[in-house]
Amino acid sequence: MTQPGAVTVRVPAKVNVQLAVGPARPDGFHDLANVFLAVGLYDEVTATPADSLRITCSGPDADKVPLDRTNLAARAAELLAARYGLAPDVHLHIAKDIPVAGGMAGGSADGAAALVACDALWGTGASRAELLDICAELGSDVPFSLVGGAALGTGRGEKLSVLEVGGSFHWVFAAADGGLSTPAVYREFDRLTPDAGAPEADPVLLEALRTGDAVALAGALTNDLQAAALSLRPSLASALAVGVEAGALAALVSGSGPTTAFLAQDAASAEKIAAALTESGTCRSARPAVSPAPGATIVSG
Repeated sequence: MTQPGAVTVRVPAKVNVQLAVGPARPDGFHDLANVFLAVGLYDEVTATPADSLRITCSGPDADKVPLDRTNLAARAAELLAARYGLAPDVHLHIAKDIPVAGGMAGGSADGAAALVACDALWGTGASRAELLDICAELGSDVPFSLVGGAALGTGRGEKLSVLEVGGSFHWVFAAADGGLSTPAVYREFDRLTPDAGAPEADPVLLEALRTGDAVALAGALTNDLQAAALSLRPSLASALAVGVEAGALAALVSGSGPTTAFLAQDAASAEKIAAALTESGTCRSARPAVSPAPGATIVSG
């Protein structure tokens, strides 16, 4: 139950339907053409007044979530408080349902949710532009977690252009055992792709999103980090193969992995794919979800 004076924010996971990666920049980041799609798997972050900043977490793999100041939810509270001359005295409880270290921006989602929750709890009245600016400071995926829906992220992914989506898309997400380090995946990408070119959004993919055409979207899905993720975790190929055999229109590694994503024709097909993946033993769990989904949203408080 939400306590009096508390604010709870729900925030979605994401899948990258296109992740085009350029060469490493001098600052260590990579220029991206990153087409984000928010999906209906959610974390919830509840902000409650407290005597000091404290993080707690419940849900699947909660023991793998850092509870110190390295957590993006804690950093979000600190950055917002600093802007408004406040002490970041808040208890942030994260109810996890997005896979941890799974390439679905769970940590980024928690940062965006904490920012919205603290803004409401403290009555800071920050503008959307201010919130997005703080999100960009927190990390490349955090602004999209605030926005939700669908968007093209350029720069290192933080510069967003909202995209039109003409219908619902059905997915299955298969969680692997253990995580994959995003920096390690990018290092492997650099090793495997020394001649990476300038990233550009695929107009065919953008049109498939606009028209809600799942078959066209399946033909256009790409992830430049997939080869690197498979190089570091070859076992992910088995899950990809099982999903395709079970009827997925397309399969790919989600972001930097190790979660694998399967685009389905409809809800019934998604259930069948999830069951096949679960029975195969190639993943820890497999769950259907629908996109697009709204960004960080206050649900109580």
